Amino acid sequence: MPDPPVDYYAVLGVSPTASQQQIRDAYKRSALQSHPDRVPTDHPERPARTKKFQLINDAYYNLSDPTRRRDYDSARAFHTSSNANEEQQSSSSSSSPWSSFGFTPTNPMSENPDAEDAHHTNAQFGSVFEEMLREEGMANGTEGSPTGKFWSVIGGLSGGALGFIVANFPGMLAGAVAGNRLGAVRDTKGKSVYAVFQELPQGDKARLLSQLAAKVLSHAVGAS
Repeated sequence: MPDPPVDYYAVLGVSPTASQQQIRDAYKRSALQSHPDRVPTDHPERPARTKKFQLINDAYYNLSDPTRRRDYDSARAFHTSSNANEEQQSSSSSSSPWSSFGFTPTNPMSENPDAEDAHHTNAQFGSVFEEMLREEGMANGTEGSPTGKFWSVIGGLSGGALGFIVANFPGMLAGAVAGNRLGAVRDTKGKSVYAVFQELPQGDKARLLSQLAAKVLSHAVGAS
């Protein structure tokens, strides 16, 4: 008999009857808490965090879309049904029993499924990340470009140097920009907050993720 599908509701810590908004809120909390960039690249926890982050994104991929969620729920019900045909199940056990239901964003014909998984996870988290920053006043409109508040927060994380990125502050003096830490994020005009985030030093990524996680958690507690 094939293994049951992963309990994506348990992965996100929600009930199978959770609303779409509850699922989205749970994804935000879980993704921020488990994001690999909250620890250095050589940290022993990094591989486990990466695996958990991928699982959280797989859960959100399936449960955030009503059609995929309905198919997933049907597959779970099928597996637990006492009327399931065991002989038919055992004959298909040599292959991935849930791949035909689309429970992973990866294309089964892909030559590099790990890279495709990583790309999808990054894109999915990036979209929600920008939504969270818009809610905090750190990103503008649909394009998700950084606001002054975003750069002031980043400046504080980096000891002040990154708060003077002239490309994002019309009228500010280029001479105010100081320090080598500017690095890859110097030319940020036109980029989204998530694109800028990906180019920050790892320590700043970790601190920003921690701050966002604390805000999202405080919002959830306040709403409960």
